[in-house]
Amino acid sequence: MPARILSGNAIRDQIYGELTQEIAALAREGIRPGLAAVLVGENPASQIYVRSKIAACEQLGLGSWQYTLPATISTQELLALIEELNLRNDVDGILVQLPLPAQVNAKRVLEAVDPAKDVDGFHPVNLGRLVSGRPGLVACTPAGAMEILRRSGIALEGANAVVVGRSDIVGKPMALLLMHANATVTICHSKTRDLPGVVRQADIVVAAIGRAAMVEPDWVRPGATVIDVGINRITDAAEAERIFAKFPAKLAQFREKGAVLVGDVHPGVAEIAGAITPVPGGVGPLTIAMLMSNTVKAARLRRAHAALFASPGTAPGAVAAKP
Repeated sequence: MPARILSGNAIRDQIYGELTQEIAALAREGIRPGLAAVLVGENPASQIYVRSKIAACEQLGLGSWQYTLPATISTQELLALIEELNLRNDVDGILVQLPLPAQVNAKRVLEAVDPAKDVDGFHPVNLGRLVSGRPGLVACTPAGAMEILRRSGIALEGANAVVVGRSDIVGKPMALLLMHANATVTICHSKTRDLPGVVRQADIVVAAIGRAAMVEPDWVRPGATVIDVGINRITDAAEAERIFAKFPAKLAQFREKGAVLVGDVHPGVAEIAGAITPVPGGVGPLTIAMLMSNTVKAARLRRAHAALFASPGTAPGAVAAKP
C-alpha cells in the first residue's frame, strides 16, 4: 500500500490561519511584527527564496523590508547594516539569506544578529536555548518538520528516530527537537558504518544530507514515517533515468523541462513507508511558515521582555534601544 502523503501545503495553511488570528490580536495592541530580509549578490535561488518570504509577509499582513546588496560587499559593511537593523524597533526579525559571498565572514555576520531577532534560529544563543530546552527561536526547517509530525498524528514519544545529516541548520536541531519530544535519536552522517542498516531500525527517518535520492527503498522499514528535507534539481539525463526508471510521469516531466526536483529520499520509498513528505510540497512550505511564526513570536517576546524591564515612563509596546 502506498504511503500516506504528509502535505506540507495543508499544514502551512493551518499555521497561517492561526498566525492570522495572532497577528490581528497584536494589531489591536498597536503591534505589527516586521521582518527584514538581507540578500547579498544575485544568486537566482536566493532571490527566489527571499521573494517567497517577502510574499508570505505580505499575505499575512506583516511588515517587511528587503535589502539587496552587491556581491562585492565587505564583512564590515554588512555588519553595519545588521547593527542598524538590531536597533530598529519596527524590525522584529532579521533574515540573512545564505550563502554569502566568499569574502564575507558568514559566522561573524550571523552572530552579530540580535538573538531576540534571530528568526532563522542560527545564533549560538538560540542554539544553546534549544540544547537546554529553554524557550527561544528555533531553526525554521526542523521546526517545520516537527509541525508535520505532530499535526499528522505521528507518535514521537518512545519512537526510534534516525536523522541522516548533522548540519547546524537542520540535522543537529532536528535531533534535539526529537529528543525533547522523548524520541530515541540516532544521528547519522557520511562516516556512519552500515548506514542503510541503521536507517532500517527507525520508526521515523529524517533525511537531510543533501544528496539526491540517497535513501533507497531497501533502507526503510515497512510502515516507517519518512521526512524528506532535501530538495535537489536533477538536470543530468542519465541520473534522471536511474532515479525515475519506474516513474514514467517524472521522466516525462524531465524530458519536457530538462530538469526535475527530487528529495534526499528515492521516490520508490513511498511504496514502503507508512507516511512520507513529498518533494516539492512537503517540508519546504513549512520552512517559510515557521519563519513567519518566529517573526510573530519574536515580536511578542521582545515586547514582553521590554515590559518586564521597562523603566517608569516607557511608552507601552516600546522596546528600548541597546545601551
